[in-house]
Amino acid sequence: MDEAKDIAALTVDGRPIALGARDIEAFQGGLRGSLVRAGDPAYEDSRKLWNGMIDRKPAFVVRPTGTADVVECVNFARGRGLLLSIKGGGHNIAGTAVAEGGLTLDMSRMKGVFVDPTERRVQVQPGCILGDVDRETQLHGLATPFGFVSETGVAGLTLGGGFGYLTRRFGWSVDNLLELEIVTADGRVVRASNQEHPELFWALRGGGGNFGVVTSFAYRLHSVGPRIVGGLIAWPADRAAEILELYRRTTASAPRELCLVLTMRFAPPAPFIPPEWRGKPIVGIIACHTGSLEQGRRDLAPLKEFGGAIVDVIAEKTYVQQQSMLDATQPKGNHYYWKSEYLSALPDRVLSVIREHGARETSPLCQMVLFHIGGAIGEKGPQDGAVGNRDAAYAMVVAGGWPPSDGAGQKHIAWVRNAWESLRPFSTGGHYINFQTADEGEERIRASYGQNFARLAEIKAKYDPQNLFRMNRNISPSA
Repeated sequence: MDEAKDIAALTVDGRPIALGARDIEAFQGGLRGSLVRAGDPAYEDSRKLWNGMIDRKPAFVVRPTGTADVVECVNFARGRGLLLSIKGGGHNIAGTAVAEGGLTLDMSRMKGVFVDPTERRVQVQPGCILGDVDRETQLHGLATPFGFVSETGVAGLTLGGGFGYLTRRFGWSVDNLLELEIVTADGRVVRASNQEHPELFWALRGGGGNFGVVTSFAYRLHSVGPRIVGGLIAWPADRAAEILELYRRTTASAPRELCLVLTMRFAPPAPFIPPEWRGKPIVGIIACHTGSLEQGRRDLAPLKEFGGAIVDVIAEKTYVQQQSMLDATQPKGNHYYWKSEYLSALPDRVLSVIREHGARETSPLCQMVLFHIGGAIGEKGPQDGAVGNRDAAYAMVVAGGWPPSDGAGQKHIAWVRNAWESLRPFSTGGHYINFQTADEGEERIRASYGQNFARLAEIKAKYDPQNLFRMNRNISPSA
């Protein structure tokens, strides 16, 4: 390998950084984990992200085996002025996990999950994906609120707030955080909770990766499953008006054990879709009921009895199966471009916008998605954790997707932006920070945090005054 060429690849904000071979050898000698460079077998896997639109090449990737390795990397990056990024699951749509020409921490070797069923608590390392945690906690009939795709990284989802099928019952993911271990910009290992470093703990509950590298998460667990009632029911898209009304009516009276997700899209080539409907426009409702099986069957009966469905696979299943049922709709490597807004209600005009733009989708992988999240999140004040947005009842996502071979990316992006602009007048003003794309500026970050933004900037100035952790939806340190 050409060492000189390798070293020249190091950049910070486009400026080359010179490092000697001895610097690199000394750094590598202080690690238990592996240091990976271009040409090494693990390099491509470490730099690839879920969103295939993002194609960055770090100069180095380190795969730490523990917190000590993370401390080494933070100190090295800070001391040498390197751009530093952290990759948990690599599922963030903006692609913030990989630093072009810098140092990327690939946390995939730190995947421990330690369940204490007596205390209803789970300790999770940052390389885990959601499915890793659900698989272990469900051995004891326990779960904590996570997202809708099991291959999403735990760390990124949680630090951005996190919501999923259980949010209506138990709140944001960060409402269930008990404590974290974090390596801060000065290389300290800090434990943050309501009792220790409470200000930092507040910021980590939604403030993203702005404050350090989290090396351990502890969550509160709840009795869920292991068997639930859930699945998909779908109708032809020409019935969208009545199905959207059915969705609005059902969510308005739904118990918190029931989460419903509406989607307008082209029917995927899934085995449960009748062959004659694959590739045709549909409107569907994805249901997850985590109460008793009897209550689940009773509460979902109005959907199943509505009539005219082309597919109905709502049935008793395991919670783990429910958590992974959407994985195939979000395969790694496709191009993704999303916009989102939180909604407090579903007035007629919102339903019309969903119906109108859902009928104009430009790719079989595009969809309009409406998540019902109102419930437990509204029981806390807006300043309970940085996540805020406690007035949200629904999360609306205009989700663009297309294969890398599709040359019409700008057309798909235009569809997303047009639909989003039509929905913005009905927004609460907030939106999910984890769904922000790379082209969204600081004003969108500010909008996501609302009144909590200024406090976040002050805490950032205390824990990361030089903005070492800026490969994220960045909050600049206050002056």
